[in-house]
Amino acid sequence: MKITALDFLKKLDKNNNREWFTEHKSLYTAAREEVIAFVNDLIGEIAIFDPEVSTIDVEKSLFRIYRDTRFSHNKEPYKINFGANIATGKGKAGYYLHIQPEKSFLAGGAYMLENEQLKVLRQEIIYNAEAFRKMVSEAGFCRYFGSLSEEGKLKRVPAGFEKDDPMAEYLKLKNFVAIRPIADEELLEKNAAKKLAGMYKSLKPLKDFLNAPFL
Repeated sequence: MKITALDFLKKLDKNNNREWFTEHKSLYTAAREEVIAFVNDLIGEIAIFDPEVSTIDVEKSLFRIYRDTRFSHNKEPYKINFGANIATGKGKAGYYLHIQPEKSFLAGGAYMLENEQLKVLRQEIIYNAEAFRKMVSEAGFCRYFGSLSEEGKLKRVPAGFEKDDPMAEYLKLKNFVAIRPIADEELLEKNAAKKLAGMYKSLKPLKDFLNAPFL
């Protein structure tokens, strides 16, 4: 990636209003095109070990930069990041890239699941406890991501599951996601797409596990 996108986002963060954005629309267009090119390269690298992603429309994978402020106290009209969801369908587990100066990260898994999806996946984890533990203990996964995110984790095992189940701590999760912060310098490296794809590769078993019950 080049510096264009990060530079634009820094300026937008300081000038988050419609007047500035309209006047500098060409900067946004250049930044977005840079991100599209980078994500396209990234998808190409991921497709080497996960051919499913080769069907993804790169432009549709990008989230809109325009914020929905109707129900938010924050009335700033624009997001100060670019985000790309590299997944083969709505609600499916996949890979995610977040680009924001000094706050970029990559992630993978399933986020904001419906209650029925959660119930199914929790049951799968119980049925495949050994395989699941092995998957989140693999050297590559731990080296890059450490462990699954505990964002939104419940304090108690959800209703319908035994509180003393050996997989209780995993059953408390509401999202099955792994996250790794990425420094700006890493995004700007010449071989950044290939390097990030190598990290995503360690997430493929998790992605496949989470999608398997719904195929």
